[in-house]
Amino acid sequence: MNLVIVESPAKAKTINKYLGKDFTVLASYGHVRDLPSKDGSVKPDDDFAMIWEADPKATKRLNEIADAAKKSDRIILATDPDREGEAISWHVLEVLNKKKVLKEKSVERVTFNAITQSAVQEAMAAPRQIDMELVEAYLARRALDYLVGFTLSPVLWRKLPGARSAGRVQSVALKIIVDREIEIEKFKSEEYWTVDAEVSANSPPFTARLVTLNGKKLSKFDLNTADLAEGARKAIALSKFAVESVEQKPGKRTPPPPFTTSTLQQEASRKLGFNASRTMQTAQKLYEGVDIGGETTGLITYMRTDGVYIEPAAINETRKVIGDRFGAAYVPSEPRLYKIKAKNAQEAHEAIRPTSLHRRPETLRLEGDQARLYELIWKRTMASQMEAARVERTVIELLNQDKQTGLRATGQVITFDGYLALYEEGKDDETDEDGGRLPQLRNGTLVDVHDIKPVQHFTEPPPRYSEASLVKRMEELGIGRPSTYASTLTVLRDRDYVRMDKNRFIPEDKGRLVTAFLDEFFNRYVQYDFTASLEEKLDLVSAGELNWKALLREFWQEFHAKTGEIAEFRVSEVLDKLNEALGPHIFPDKGDGSNPRACPSCSNGLLSLKTSRFGAFVGCSNYPECKFTRPVGNPENASDDAAASGDRELGTDPETGKVVALKIGRFGPYVQLGEAESKDDKPKRASLPKAWPAPSIDLERGLKLLALPREVGLHPEDGKPITAANGRFGPFIAHDGTYANLQSFEDIFEVGINRAVVLLAEKRANPKGKATSVAPLKELGDHPESGDKIQVMAGRYGPYVKCGKVNATIPKDTKPEDVTLEQALALIEAKGGVKKTAAKKAPAKKTTAKKPAAKKAPAKKAPAKKAKTEE
Repeated sequence: MNLVIVESPAKAKTINKYLGKDFTVLASYGHVRDLPSKDGSVKPDDDFAMIWEADPKATKRLNEIADAAKKSDRIILATDPDREGEAISWHVLEVLNKKKVLKEKSVERVTFNAITQSAVQEAMAAPRQIDMELVEAYLARRALDYLVGFTLSPVLWRKLPGARSAGRVQSVALKIIVDREIEIEKFKSEEYWTVDAEVSANSPPFTARLVTLNGKKLSKFDLNTADLAEGARKAIALSKFAVESVEQKPGKRTPPPPFTTSTLQQEASRKLGFNASRTMQTAQKLYEGVDIGGETTGLITYMRTDGVYIEPAAINETRKVIGDRFGAAYVPSEPRLYKIKAKNAQEAHEAIRPTSLHRRPETLRLEGDQARLYELIWKRTMASQMEAARVERTVIELLNQDKQTGLRATGQVITFDGYLALYEEGKDDETDEDGGRLPQLRNGTLVDVHDIKPVQHFTEPPPRYSEASLVKRMEELGIGRPSTYASTLTVLRDRDYVRMDKNRFIPEDKGRLVTAFLDEFFNRYVQYDFTASLEEKLDLVSAGELNWKALLREFWQEFHAKTGEIAEFRVSEVLDKLNEALGPHIFPDKGDGSNPRACPSCSNGLLSLKTSRFGAFVGCSNYPECKFTRPVGNPENASDDAAASGDRELGTDPETGKVVALKIGRFGPYVQLGEAESKDDKPKRASLPKAWPAPSIDLERGLKLLALPREVGLHPEDGKPITAANGRFGPFIAHDGTYANLQSFEDIFEVGINRAVVLLAEKRANPKGKATSVAPLKELGDHPESGDKIQVMAGRYGPYVKCGKVNATIPKDTKPEDVTLEQALALIEAKGGVKKTAAKKAPAKKTTAKKPAAKKAPAKKAPAKKAKTEE
């Protein structure tokens, strides 16, 4: 009996059909082991020994695999054909060896790039051993990511309250976004004008642009005022023009290469609006297979690849389909061969392509995302082997009689569409294109000028990154791996380091602070070149040219020393450096000679960067006498959303006549009614819920918040009021000492008396709202400061992280089984953290010294003291 081990159950089901009754195919469900999310899982002092742990679900699956292995003569590891797949096979083999179920059994490794019967059977006929060099590259990468995350993140938590985590690749990706934002803020727009004229020469009119004035070739900013543009318009109007030259140049537009992981993510973002995660999840399903005629068939090749190579048989099939569909003219004389240009690319695998080009998108019964993504992959693969498009570019130069004023008309026409008949690559941003066809003109032909239009322009800053352009930039720099881009960008959003606006990344204040901190104190480790060089070294490990532990030792020696150095800094010292580093951004020069740090609220206070558990903000040095605060950021260059989230008046309360204002305090945004009329007077305030971000607050919402708690009505049984409000643990209703949670913040204003009575009755029937004893879904480890256990629990209103008395809700887009210790600590910190209990536990430790025994035997006091010293 042969046991075949793959990752996914869908893959196992398909392959089992291909191999027959002599084979048993089981799924590992991805990685079976991982480093526990707690400090000490990688031990630099023990030659980087790594502690691996299987979660409960994986343990059950591993037991099933081990039982099957006992009954089998041959074990075949058939996980995915990349580093991760090699690592999964290695993990499974390590576990089986520890369980001592292999003995003299044959263990082989096979890989296939597509889940089709022929590909699987060919792979089974050519087994090999596990590639330990690939495994070591995986181990080095995993150890590096772990050491950076678990060494750097605690420094962030202590020195920059409100920060959540840092990572080897994650922090560099964030820096790319922040650097672009700084570039945009520093950008100074410049005015310039162009002058276009509509002309004709016994022909349909066409457009020509002014390029020469007063005998001088115009540069972009030569016409930078309306007066200069008007002068140019008059010069054209007073001139007679003739054709000086006509130049026609043939050209070609060659098709783009087939998809890699990165280019698939980019194009799916541009054309389909998919983010990287959505693209990869859909591609995974297409790879694992769909039902076609009662048989599950893989539709595309493996979707994690840097390669643009396509095997000859697939190329021949593609060329045949092109000829059948478009004709021989669309098939180039020779097959097209491509080479990848991305830095650090590995071309070990094929490009992403359909497993058969004969499976045209319109013939498959795919729906939704799968249909759209498959069509994109099919068209791109086809186009990559089609004939180039042929174009003809025409340039007509026009000059006036004294040759002092010149116009130019450009046009481009497609004379043969080639691959454009099927596919055209999407663009990240709009670009100027040449005009259409121009008339056939001869030198010396006089032209008539019909209309002259000066047009004002302003230079624009570089655009913010979209997912497509950010992935492209990371690939160009050689940062990270295409297979990790999706998870990296997801982490940045989950940490609230960035937000998306019109599908563009905008760094939040929290993200800017983290980047500034790392730039200031860990500059080397967030430099693009340094991160790319690490990737190159990991490639050397996978090629067998560098020892993986030598790489770790070299990295850790300097990184650990740097972390220890920064740990000695006080928070005030960190803020002083960040105030200096971020000064031009936070406190821009006003241009009037005044101090940019002067507090606008009081006469002698100075603004500076401050932090709270909610993150960073700008506050006055005269606090608490002056309570002026504002968000971090350049107030002049702030976006509309940012401006809307700062201090502002919302309007006047119609009942009291007092001003309702939105304010940003050290503990977050809130609305306030009126101002303090004396030292003892405290205006009414209400904090903003997460469901209502600061930019969304208007007078109506502000008054709603200030009116809380809201009276829902009187309870029909006792006539006592039922109120609805928002509390520390979310929205709730209350009645006579009983509290019942509401599902959403909006329910506070919408819940009626009938529903409220039912919710209160349910709460009284089950006061705890859950079973008296609930087992945790996952044990994550101990809190590094308090020592309390951190557990993932299933709650009545969703999964949450529990640490001591703190319960932190897990975001809806995060699966509870995927939560790591790092994520849990961040959620706990966002909830306000936990109190240190280590000091309280110290007395318990002393009991181990057994003082009563020391009283009975005084002579042994000295050795006991010595033992304590050694301890």
